[in-house]
Parts: sequence; C-alpha cells; structure tokens
Amino acid sequence: MTSRRAPDGGGTYVAGMGVTEILLVRHGQSAANVAASHAEASGAETIDVPARDPDVELSPTGQEQAAALGAWLRDLPRDRRPDAVWSSPYRRALDTARTAVDVAEVQLPLRVDERLRDRDLGITDTLTTAGVLARYPGEAERRRWLGKFYHRPPGGESWADVALRVRSVLADLERQERHQRVLITCHDVVVLVFRYVCEELDEAGILEIGRTDGVRNAAVTRLVRDGEGWRLADYNVDEHLAQEGAPRTDEPSPVQELG
Repeated sequence: MTSRRAPDGGGTYVAGMGVTEILLVRHGQSAANVAASHAEASGAETIDVPARDPDVELSPTGQEQAAALGAWLRDLPRDRRPDAVWSSPYRRALDTARTAVDVAEVQLPLRVDERLRDRDLGITDTLTTAGVLARYPGEAERRRWLGKFYHRPPGGESWADVALRVRSVLADLERQERHQRVLITCHDVVVLVFRYVCEELDEAGILEIGRTDGVRNAAVTRLVRDGEGWRLADYNVDEHLAQEGAPRTDEPSPVQELG
C-alpha cells in the first residue's frame, strides 16, 4: 500500500485509509433551545417550540455563532481545513454548516445524512422536566430505573440507539477515500456519542462528561485516527465565538434532570 500527499499539500496519509480527522460541531443556538430554557426556568410543563424538530431554525444568537464558526474555518491553515462537510438534515445544523462555509468563502462538498440527526424524544418531545413528571410519572420512574443512556421513551430513541447510527457513519467515513478531514455539523448528543464510540468510553464516563462539560453551541470537537484507532484531540473549543463577538451558550437538552 502506498502513501501520497493530501490534495492541499499537507502531511502524507495512506491511500485507502479513509477519514483520519473529524471536526464535530454542535449547531448554533436554536429557537427551540431558547424556548426550552425559558420553559424550564418558568416551571412550565410544555416548551413553546416554533416548528417540528427537523424544521427548527437558528436563533439570532445562533446565526452569529454560525458566522463566527465560518471565520474560524476561514482562518484555518490550508493543511488543517476540512475537505468536506457532512451535516444533520435538521435545519439548525444544516444552516450552521451553510453559513460557516459561506462566511469562510470556501467551496466544500456538503453531504446531508439523516443518521446525524438529533435524538428522537418520542412522547417526551416538547415537554420540560416538570411536564414529563406531571404527564408521564410512570415513564419518569422507568427512566430513573434504566438510566439516561438506555432509556428509550415510547416512540423515541435511547443514547444507545444513537450509538448504532454513529457507528454506521464512522464505518462509512473510514471506508471512503476521497477525503481525509471532514467537518460534521450535528447535535450535542451526537457529538457526545461520537466521543463514546471513538474513545471506547463507558456509560458512566460519557454521562459524566455530558453533565459536567456539556457540548456548547458552535463549539468544535476534534477526533483523529492513527494506527491505534481514534483519540480525542480537542473538545468544546469555542474561542472563535469571543473573537467574533458572538455569545457563548450551552443550552442542555430537555428533560435532562430525570436521568
């Protein structure tokens, strides 16, 4: 097997090795993030979301964050820039990707992949912690018993279900030969599950990371692959937000307190 130079003149890599670096980005703050924070703070049972989950747009702050991500992308050295972008089909993630690429003034192939979508919350969708406790007390108790990682709300997904999607995406990334470095715009749970799979973490380990250092909006997490497998190089990097005057936000997922 021979090695060759990357198309941008960067370091050598092995032909047929597939992607060797993944840049994971949580979407910018969304309108639903803002609504969920307000609902939880007020003790409301429901979240006044403006649209179905796949159609939720970025908030004005989220748009600023996506533009700041674009400035970061523009300023990357050529040998560290991604060769392609993969995105969740959900509008908040896709708009984050498109805005960043436009601001950076780079031409990158964009692949939309439904496996990168947010976790489906099933019957707990649009409910706050208080709402789940009030309307589905039996389900709340089942979630406490099973734990946040393995609980699957009726009609929804568990974190373990998301892990199956992520493993499938990784297999495709490792098989393809066109790109060495890929930027992925997605969602907080997807970023965390990539870490869980790539770093071979356990249930307690990844949930502790999510509890104490949750994924921030428009922050960058970098995973690199070598002969030993995948390893974490950077996590939650968001200095580009301050540099561009964009707010730093970290809206957690709804019903977080039940697990």
